[in-house]
Amino acid sequence: MFRGSMSNPFGVWCEFVWTFGLIVALVIFLLEKFLIDKLVEMIVLKHSWADLTCGLSLQASAMLLSASVIYCAVFVCGALACLGDIFCAIFSIIACIIYTVDAVMAKLKCPSGYLSNLRGLLRFAQAFVACILLATVTDYFMGVESRYRPPAMVWCIVVYVVCFPVSVLIILIHIIKLLGGLLCFALDKLEVIFNIIAVALYVSAAIIWPIYAYKNYHRGPAHGNRMHDRRYHDLNAVTVLTYVNLGLYVVDLILSLISLYKRI
Repeated sequence: MFRGSMSNPFGVWCEFVWTFGLIVALVIFLLEKFLIDKLVEMIVLKHSWADLTCGLSLQASAMLLSASVIYCAVFVCGALACLGDIFCAIFSIIACIIYTVDAVMAKLKCPSGYLSNLRGLLRFAQAFVACILLATVTDYFMGVESRYRPPAMVWCIVVYVVCFPVSVLIILIHIIKLLGGLLCFALDKLEVIFNIIAVALYVSAAIIWPIYAYKNYHRGPAHGNRMHDRRYHDLNAVTVLTYVNLGLYVVDLILSLISLYKRI
């Protein structure tokens, strides 16, 4: 990680995940060690501290799993020059296993709250998939000429970029008291509106991306080129992840409508 600057989007994602996992573990340990978690729960959080730690552990385990798989697939090779990368991958897998065990143990305690239930997990999953999408799209666009970046494909990137921060903001509003108090209307109505917009945007991306991406691929350089094949894998990953996030937003929309109907 400290061997030099990382320009590959997948490498940047892996480094971010490892740093995130370290910071989360240290912050939780220090807050609980000095009993500051009780103060945070009373003043800052809408729900319990156990809910926050459970949600963060689940998210960190999923992120570390993705970083382990991506790093092994993109950077690890059988040559001696890849020895450092092999060690990175091994420790990433170990960290993923530790976080997964911790997340399962926390989930078995069944804390009540937003982050540990289905709605919170869906929001986390939407943000998580969007991060992988943005890394993959960036990796594709960095390796192709401008004529292989039509406006339709740029629109898909706009969809991913717009929906991601709103999902993160909704998570923060659900867990932080102060942000929830700043809203001038009900959060469940805001979620329904956003989910409808997100589903519409992702439907457009799910239609547009495969049409223009694969058309440009077949018009590109000769097949069999290693870099060209890598771009093809990027296209496949973006297509699959777009449909995955579309499915997550559809499920979230259904659940938010059911929740709103029960409140009426």
